[in-house]
Amino acid sequence: MSDTTSLQGKNVIVTGGATGIGFAIANLFAQHGAKVAIGSRRDSAIADAIKASDKGIVGLAVDVADRNSVESFFKWFEKTVGQVDILVNAAGVNIKNRSINTMAPEQWDQVMAINATGAYNCIYSVLPQMRSRQNGTIINISSVAGKRAIALGGVAYAASKFAMTALGTCVANEVGGEGIRVTNVYPGEVDTPILEQRPTPLTEEHRQKILRPEDIAEVVVGLAALPQRVHVPEVVIKPIHQQFY
Repeated sequence: MSDTTSLQGKNVIVTGGATGIGFAIANLFAQHGAKVAIGSRRDSAIADAIKASDKGIVGLAVDVADRNSVESFFKWFEKTVGQVDILVNAAGVNIKNRSINTMAPEQWDQVMAINATGAYNCIYSVLPQMRSRQNGTIINISSVAGKRAIALGGVAYAASKFAMTALGTCVANEVGGEGIRVTNVYPGEVDTPILEQRPTPLTEEHRQKILRPEDIAEVVVGLAALPQRVHVPEVVIKPIHQQFY
């Protein structure tokens, strides 16, 4: 059983932490006494998230697809908060043109850069300090589209999330012996702003049936609070009605 009191005083970074799943995760960590920083591409979104949280969250603009931006973000965090105990890669994007026939090559590049390379950039930046301490937790917010290549997610999104899945699994195997845990979390349908990129808008009835960001946050915080000897490689969490092929 997770002991969330163990999270008090832990230093946490949540990318994509200004909205949706990322914000719910950041807010819940803060509620459990962690020192939390969020990263997002827009300063205005960060300001809104900090105001909405009222739990002492801090934040800074970061473009996870830009390696220099990520490096600057992690340097800022270390100077402002300290070394990173927990990293949550929750930054993600999707597009409306989801078939290979309709999407432009530039859209493929954008989705892969944020969802896959963005996670790599953050892991690359945080691993040296975790390895030096022989301790740390990394949680990747992937998607069921990172386990099953479903049309709902689309070609670019599924490919980017499969890449994130492989990244997390390979890194977990590489650094597990050094006391570092890496977990891939695969949410199904969740009521977040990314739904605005659906080719066909959801009905209100459908929206009411799917997961809430807080559902994912409970899982993620619970994973992070497990004893450091415990490693959960992957977790699928979905609405009860959603099929898992």
